Amino acid sequence: MSKNIDIHVHHVTRVEGHGDVLLNVKDGRVEHVALNIVEAPRFFEGMLRGRAHYEVREIVSRICGICACGHALASVRASEAALGIEPSEQVVDLRKIVLAGENLSSHFLHIFFLVAPDLFGVKSVLPLATTHRDIVVRALKLKKLGNDVSDVIVGRHVHPITLDIKGFTVLPSVSALADVQKQIIEMIPEVVDTVDLIASVAGGIPDFTRETEYISLGPVSGSTEYPFYDGVIKSSEGITYYPAEYRKVTNEFIIPDSTAKHCKHLRDSYMVGALARFNNNSDLLHPEAKKAAEKLGMIAPVHNPYMITLAQLIETIHIMHDTVEIIDKIIRRGIKDEDYTYQPRAGTGSGAVEVPRGILFHHYTYDSKGRIEYADCVIPTTQNLENIDQDFRKLAPTILDKSEEEISLLLQMLVRAYDPCISCSTHQLNVRFK
Repeated sequence: MSKNIDIHVHHVTRVEGHGDVLLNVKDGRVEHVALNIVEAPRFFEGMLRGRAHYEVREIVSRICGICACGHALASVRASEAALGIEPSEQVVDLRKIVLAGENLSSHFLHIFFLVAPDLFGVKSVLPLATTHRDIVVRALKLKKLGNDVSDVIVGRHVHPITLDIKGFTVLPSVSALADVQKQIIEMIPEVVDTVDLIASVAGGIPDFTRETEYISLGPVSGSTEYPFYDGVIKSSEGITYYPAEYRKVTNEFIIPDSTAKHCKHLRDSYMVGALARFNNNSDLLHPEAKKAAEKLGMIAPVHNPYMITLAQLIETIHIMHDTVEIIDKIIRRGIKDEDYTYQPRAGTGSGAVEVPRGILFHHYTYDSKGRIEYADCVIPTTQNLENIDQDFRKLAPTILDKSEEEISLLLQMLVRAYDPCISCSTHQLNVRFK
């Protein structure tokens, strides 16, 4: 039976930023389906030109209020690579805690406030505050925990204060670290209960698969660490790169009806984020996280993009146990004052860290006075956009027998599963909207 459909969702709700879902079907054939990014362009790379080394981290942390610490960490790593600086073990361990807190906070925000309403059949989290008050209270407590973990190291999660090239302007106390460690331990049972909760409603996750390429950080040689802060760039196609080779992976290109670039590597598209990390590194998860994966039916590789949320939940358990262990190590060693002075110089460097939505790249070139000559930031959402469109192209023809409302919901749920940070991804000028 021929069918004509014209869907234009303006804008997708429960995502960061402004993106439109479009689907045009004529005589039962999909003519066009896409996620169009209509957010106004932002020019952070241009803002960095001419800026001094000590200003850069402050500026880029403003790219995103959700991943402020991640941008700051990718920035200092790129600056350190360019300036020939090797941070101490103490600094690296503290930075891992900062990144852990940010990933926890964002994952819990996405799981409870952005995706759970779909699984419970409501439009937003607000009805759940009445029907499932205990779940909403738990969500608020867990998200606050993530913020608190970052705050104890860098003063505040949004736009961190004390994080700097080579080290920190202020170091945390052992007692503060012990206190946040205690909070994490006390909240682990809440996350275990959340696994049971999500498992009970996982039947509401659409059954859809599309095999793609998965790109994330992978462990450096000899490491057994599930990599968020340190690692090589790893493709599920069996290839690895150093962070300085990121452009061999990202291959950004412009499409005519979006303010964000798209990316591809060996296939037409690739995925970054929690599911990519899970597929590439699930053998390195903490044993308790592996138990959660088993309970959720997650066995790598998983090719259903709607399952990104489950991968995030599994990661929260790993992150919490791993952070407890890192804090133990720091407490045993003690917090020591270190020399964080350095001299600016000319150089080029790249930094890569895993933020909630995937692998984030910063790349800088400094002149001899330590001022930025060139900057490049490649955002996880930018890397995911072509994969979302490729998912759409496979999904849309299979759901045309449903009502327009059901089709629209399935497409929006797919976008929400990727947890896009659209405002971060917009990095170009000349755009033609159809």
